[in-house]
Amino acid sequence: MTDLAKTAANALGLLEDLVAKAVAAGATAADAVLVDGASLAVTHRLGKLEKLERSEGGDIGLRVLIGGRQAIVSSADRRPDALAALVERAVAMARTVPEDPFAGLAEPGQLARDLPAIDNFDPTEPSAEALTELVRALEDEARSVPGVTNSEGAEASWGLSTVALVGSNGFSHAYHASHSGMSVSVVAGTNETGMEGDYDYSTAVYFADLRDPLEVGREAGRRATRRLGAKRLATGRLPVVFDPRVSRGLVGHLLGAINGGGIARGTSFLKDRLGEAVFAPGIRIIEDPHRPRGLRSKPCDAEGLANRRRTLVEDGRLTSWILDLRSARQLGLESTGHASRGTGSAPSPSTTNVWLEAGPLSPQDLMADIEDGLYVTDLVGQGVNGLTGDYSRGAAGFRIEKGVLTTPVNEITIAGNLIEMFAGLTPANDLDLRYGTDAPTVRLAAMTIAGG
Repeated sequence: MTDLAKTAANALGLLEDLVAKAVAAGATAADAVLVDGASLAVTHRLGKLEKLERSEGGDIGLRVLIGGRQAIVSSADRRPDALAALVERAVAMARTVPEDPFAGLAEPGQLARDLPAIDNFDPTEPSAEALTELVRALEDEARSVPGVTNSEGAEASWGLSTVALVGSNGFSHAYHASHSGMSVSVVAGTNETGMEGDYDYSTAVYFADLRDPLEVGREAGRRATRRLGAKRLATGRLPVVFDPRVSRGLVGHLLGAINGGGIARGTSFLKDRLGEAVFAPGIRIIEDPHRPRGLRSKPCDAEGLANRRRTLVEDGRLTSWILDLRSARQLGLESTGHASRGTGSAPSPSTTNVWLEAGPLSPQDLMADIEDGLYVTDLVGQGVNGLTGDYSRGAAGFRIEKGVLTTPVNEITIAGNLIEMFAGLTPANDLDLRYGTDAPTVRLAAMTIAGG
């Protein structure tokens, strides 16, 4: 048995014992989740090593139910007496809390039985020396870009997680996941001429899949220097194009609006739109929890239910809510296998790898007919109303004149409503699956710009 297989077996054995003790103590049902992790991080700034840090730790969460009464406790202490106290505390809490008619574990017949093998674990751990060399090259390249005058630092990291879930309903499974990343942030300009900062980063399941650090460094420096001399735009209503770095946020707003928790509470602006056209014809938004080397891939959901690739938006039409067991029961529906969970919280709906499919036009062709518009590279603030869909956020980017990016702009606000924004959205052909939630460059028909 390999070390990792032994780690998984030990985790499952510990949780199985914990769940059995909870049932013996009076719980009518129980489940337990374990998350263990190890990480390595290196930070470099202005040519010097600032931090080299390795950490290891873990946590266990126990959920017990007595009828419809539910309690959740967590602990990092795995001594037998501490785990016994954890069980005692959880059962005592469950006896005193109000009943929740929608709480409960999956029925045995609902559980996933044949879990897919997902390629989300890199067996090779990079050395501290490799990460140190990476951040040195990353920051040096960013600082070498003409016009860059300072650095906020570069960081590289690696992490490994072990996730295990056991339930009194018969579910028992553990898996490993890894992630690597790097980022750099630099400043261009001077106090006299004005200064602007920007960044770039890369994340991946496999360390070898990270982008070239020299490419990431150059891009961070290029982004910072391009922002120098930024101006405000006059107030008006203009076509707006979102860079991929910010366009994926629009997908995130959709996912928030179709989350089963909000739908069950009636607090989403899309609560009555299931099965209806929300985007323009031809728009597709895909989720795939089993995508090889996907940053959010997992073999099943956090309640032991099967998850699968699905089309959330097909030809512009909204096809599904994002449901766990509790929200599904509230709505009188079946779970869509979207439960996610931390060690100290109950399951709740959440997505995995999601992307807006690319369109046929290049970003240049998408902008070609825009006489005057805005290209957005950065957004500030959280001005999105989930109940109405109203959208208002600070923005920076570039003016579009006769289809070409010209003057950098900042200190402006863009406003609209997500219902109209979704309906008028056109994707370009530059989709790159990098982050977990992804989108290509997108054009919005028009938004209100508030400038100087």
